[in-house]
Amino acid sequence: MAAPRAAKRPKFASGAAPSQRGEDDYVPGNIVEIELFNFMTYDRLVCCPGPRLNLVVGPNGSGKSSLVCAIALGLAGDPNILGRASSVGAFVKRGEVAGHVKISLRGDTPDDKICITRKIDTKNKSEWLLNGATVPKKEVIDVIKKFNIQVNNLTQFLPQDRVSEFAKLSPIQLLEETEKAVGDPDLPIQHRQLVERSKELKALEVAITQKEKTLNNLKALNAEQEKDVERVRLRDNLLRKAELMKKKLPWLKFDMMQKEFIEVIKEKEKSAKQEMEEAARVWDDSKGPIDKLKKHKATHTSNIKKINSQVNENMNNRQKVMDQDLKLNAELKATFDDIEDLKKQEKSRQQRILKTKEDLAAAEKELEDLQPYELPKAENAQLTDQIARINVEIKNLKAERNAVESQLAREEESMRRCCDRLKEMESKNSKLLQALQSAGADKIVEAYHWVQANKKNFREEVYGPVLLEVNVQDKLHATYLENHVPNYIWKSFITLDASDRDYIVRETKQYGIPVLNYLVHEGTRRQPLNITPEMKQLGIYSRLDQVFQAPDTVKDVLISQAGLDNSYIGTDETHRRADEVSELGIGDFWTPDNHYRWSKSRYSSYMSANVDAVRPSRLFKSNLDVSGIEDLRLQKENHVTNIEGMREAIKTLHRKQRQLEDEEANIHKQKEEIINAMRYHKKRREEIQRRVDFKRRTLKDMSREEDVESSTRKLLDQVAKLNDERFHAMMKLKDLLTEAVALKWSHTEKNMASVELDTKIWEMEKDVKKLEKEANQKARNYEDYKRITQEHRRRLSIAKQKAESIAMITKDLEKEFRAMPTTVEELEAAIQDTESEANSMLFLNQNVLQEYQNRQHEIESISNKLKDDKGEHEICCSEIETVKGKWLPTLRTLVSKINDTFSRNFQEMAVAGEVSLDEHGLDFDHYGILIKVKFRQTSQLQVLSSHHQSGGERSVSTILYLVSLQDLTNCPFRVVDEINQGMDPINERKMFQQLVRAASQINTPQCFLLTPKLLPDLEYSDACSILNIMNGPWIEEPAKAWSSGDCWRTVVSAAGH
Repeated sequence: MAAPRAAKRPKFASGAAPSQRGEDDYVPGNIVEIELFNFMTYDRLVCCPGPRLNLVVGPNGSGKSSLVCAIALGLAGDPNILGRASSVGAFVKRGEVAGHVKISLRGDTPDDKICITRKIDTKNKSEWLLNGATVPKKEVIDVIKKFNIQVNNLTQFLPQDRVSEFAKLSPIQLLEETEKAVGDPDLPIQHRQLVERSKELKALEVAITQKEKTLNNLKALNAEQEKDVERVRLRDNLLRKAELMKKKLPWLKFDMMQKEFIEVIKEKEKSAKQEMEEAARVWDDSKGPIDKLKKHKATHTSNIKKINSQVNENMNNRQKVMDQDLKLNAELKATFDDIEDLKKQEKSRQQRILKTKEDLAAAEKELEDLQPYELPKAENAQLTDQIARINVEIKNLKAERNAVESQLAREEESMRRCCDRLKEMESKNSKLLQALQSAGADKIVEAYHWVQANKKNFREEVYGPVLLEVNVQDKLHATYLENHVPNYIWKSFITLDASDRDYIVRETKQYGIPVLNYLVHEGTRRQPLNITPEMKQLGIYSRLDQVFQAPDTVKDVLISQAGLDNSYIGTDETHRRADEVSELGIGDFWTPDNHYRWSKSRYSSYMSANVDAVRPSRLFKSNLDVSGIEDLRLQKENHVTNIEGMREAIKTLHRKQRQLEDEEANIHKQKEEIINAMRYHKKRREEIQRRVDFKRRTLKDMSREEDVESSTRKLLDQVAKLNDERFHAMMKLKDLLTEAVALKWSHTEKNMASVELDTKIWEMEKDVKKLEKEANQKARNYEDYKRITQEHRRRLSIAKQKAESIAMITKDLEKEFRAMPTTVEELEAAIQDTESEANSMLFLNQNVLQEYQNRQHEIESISNKLKDDKGEHEICCSEIETVKGKWLPTLRTLVSKINDTFSRNFQEMAVAGEVSLDEHGLDFDHYGILIKVKFRQTSQLQVLSSHHQSGGERSVSTILYLVSLQDLTNCPFRVVDEINQGMDPINERKMFQQLVRAASQINTPQCFLLTPKLLPDLEYSDACSILNIMNGPWIEEPAKAWSSGDCWRTVVSAAGH
């Protein structure tokens, strides 16, 4: 094993580790590991800093400041504090889309390590991980606050690009940063409380002074106007008295109307009511006898109805008896007619028997003479063969015709598809779909038809392809638009619902068509077009989002995806003066021949221009295959010719089929004639046979008919029976007639009695109507008086409401009313006299009393507010003294300690320096820390500023101030980037010795000092850790050898030297 390499530089003996440090020499919150991936200049870096002073050494541009940026961003710092870029996306390594920073902090124990990871990408998005788990940023900030890490505090974290800002800090700002970085954590809180309370105290003092002055002025004005106020009050009392009298006047009028109502109107109403009730009673009494007579008449009427019912029943019975007699008479006459008919039928029967025998003999003779019929079988077979032959020919013709018709149907379907295809190719959408298909979207037509067929399945509207939704009038604008928008957008479909997007993607996966889901943001407003006069002079006349029409959703997608609202359109004049256009802040514009774009570097302010030629339009231009259309038209003509020929062939076959069918019909007719002849002969024989059989049966039936004499005897017996029934019916009719006469006599008597009762009732009702008329008149009189009473009541109510609207009667008011006149005339005269007396008092200022009272109220209000302000002033003073008693002594002690360390350290490097507290009494917002230094014996101590010291002197003063804070700080680490730049070698060597010494002290925080170089022969201690940054294309192998701890020879040999 090789002997260890001898140290080149002498080292200080390291001090013993303080008791609060762990065995690993780290304190809670120290950075134990830094890991970078695709961050600024690094592909990947893993760094393990030491627990004390870490010297980060490397040439300019090697990535030292990248390490500082990683610490700041990894610990939730804002990019603005680094002075480089305003967004995290700018810190991703160029050419990459994402990276991360991982900072490992030492926990409360050596084994406890807190890993904070921040993932960033070029879209300025950040993802936070705490110990590998995704967490919100707030949780990371809480962990950082726990260790009092303040990356935005220049006394703790001083990056290279903000070194000059530290020297520019005012004494007030320096005090604020120092309070945050060192000492008691309550100091900045107490300081802010004192500043706020002192401002409140000053505001209270100003308010108290103003209110005291205003109060004295108001009291003086009121003292001057007291005599005028007394006269005004006297006049007001008189007017008040007159007003009280006016209030009594309507009540007095109301009392008079009420008295009149009670004494006159109400009595008349009562008398009319009594008269009405008396007339109604007499009327009711007169109706009693009439009711009795009407009841008696009702009894008579009931008896008459009962007799009428009996008369009607008797009449019905008589009618039934007479109907029965008529029926019997008709039956008797019919029986006599039957007897005569029997005699005639016997004579006719003998004649019919003779006639039937003659007909039977003739029929038997005709049947015997009828010759048999023979069927011509040979002729019938010949006709059958002809029919079979013709059927075969017809079947063949039908098969041939069906084949031609099937071919015709196929030809017509081909022609229909050809026409549809031709129509489709000639339509606008088809042209655009064909253009997309030619541009690489092979399945766009199928995808478009699928979307159209499934629109009913979507929750929201679906647009697309985008090319079909856009309408551009100008061909040149269409060329600009096609060149500017990415090609995938033109063939995309747009949905408004995520489920619609997923459904389309799932079902049209085989078509390979992109689908965009548009999220509607409420309140989103498009940037209005504003063409300034300067733009018009340069030829700019429009913007790319203004030259086409499309649905709002499609337009929003095009603007958001392609940035159309940032791309302007110009003329040839714009092309000639392109450099002047960029000065207007326009970074993207089009001219007839070129597309200009300006871009700004993410790491510097350098502007680069890119000019591209305008490519001809391929999508918006009609580029259909003309030869394809012509071929389709020729195919259509061929189909038409073929269809016409087939239809003519079908007509010819149809004519041949009709001829064969006619021939077949004729043969069938001949065959039918033969069959009909045979059927006729057979039918005639059967008919004659039936006639013979019928005659025989008829003759037999006639011989069996009943004898005429027996039938006649039966009819005579029936005649005797009918005559007996007629006799009984006549006797019953006689009894009914006797009963009818008796009922008629009784009905007449009852009817006469009823007429007499009607006469009596009419006379009595006449008298009752007269009494009813009188009662109605009395009722009308009562209603008239009642209306008069109601009208008086209404007027009385109105008078009372009017009086109540003027004044409600209270005990005090009633007491005052008793002292006033009791008649209307006297009261009106008293009102006039009182008002005359009041009006005789004249004043120059009519509003003097109101002004006096307003001032008096204002005096009371200001006095109360003044008392409250004085009390609040005392409380505020007490609180300020309490907080000041805690804050100021602690701050003085802290500044004194800083001054002791700063003065001692400064004497070693320069002449003299001090740190003092700039106090301003109660103006706590003016308190500050003054750093006074002098670098020459002949000069005086001067406040550190860019006006009195050089850059190197300010750097020395700054680093010494930071060193002075080391022992007092309560933060886990401090970062200083290239603070030694501008120092001379002597001061730089002294500064380094100060840092090494401070790093070896008890409770010194972890420190990172970044520098491009170190002076030779510097003195080190074990508290120092050297972190060398070596960057370059051939550095990988030497870096591995260096990391393994081998000697320099191994490193050199690995580098190939």
